[in-house]
Amino acid sequence: MPKKRRQTIAIVASNAPEAQRAYGELKRRYKTVSPNKADVIVAVGGDGFMLETQHRFLDEGTPIYGLNRGSVGFLMNEYLADGLLERVANAQLTVLRPLRMQALTATGGEYSAIAINEVSLLRETRQAAKLEISIDDVVRLPELICDGALVSTPAGSSAYNLSAHGPIIPLGTDLLALTPISAFRPRRWRGALLPAVARVRFRVIEGDKRPVSAVADYTEVRDVVQVDVAVDPTVETHALFDPEHNLEERILSEQFTS
Repeated sequence: MPKKRRQTIAIVASNAPEAQRAYGELKRRYKTVSPNKADVIVAVGGDGFMLETQHRFLDEGTPIYGLNRGSVGFLMNEYLADGLLERVANAQLTVLRPLRMQALTATGGEYSAIAINEVSLLRETRQAAKLEISIDDVVRLPELICDGALVSTPAGSSAYNLSAHGPIIPLGTDLLALTPISAFRPRRWRGALLPAVARVRFRVIEGDKRPVSAVADYTEVRDVVQVDVAVDPTVETHALFDPEHNLEERILSEQFTS
């Protein structure tokens, strides 16, 4: 059986002290190239930095291998300085298909952003938001009074979506989670599972009195009046995971933790 080609790597790290110490150690031990010349980019930090790195190199399509020097590290591999090149060579590739957010503001501004985890709508003031929710041009919920709502990808379903009591979605199921955030009315509505091809539209009701912001991962748009969310079939990002800690296994295991 032929050996795998040894891949060139670039290493990037967050500004956190622990990540910077690991970055220095890895740079001393391994030969690296610049990110635009690398076969694989090694991201050292936490989940937030992993998302930032995926966004930063989205156009290049370079696979990202994360090493956890943050807190949760759901999207990361265990940090070990030894055997990095071998781990990268043996890692399993996971293709993530992001959401595209199209937002219209009260002043007529139009904004577009990519979300690998989720698109969330959030109230801006003490007053609850009022949202109308349509799926594929059909109004499914005329009025949701809430702190907000979100649409999550399978990869992001164990992040903010889970904290909002949304379902964890295994990879490869071609589903999205539509989840309310602190729903007041209808109080018993817990959200919905949608096919990945669904187009979700949020229309903000009484936006001048109850302003709402829209956030695609870490891109925020204030005072929105309408937000469209759908999977962008032209965009994908690639993450690498150690075989024993692949993302599908993590999503499955997360459903059995207390």
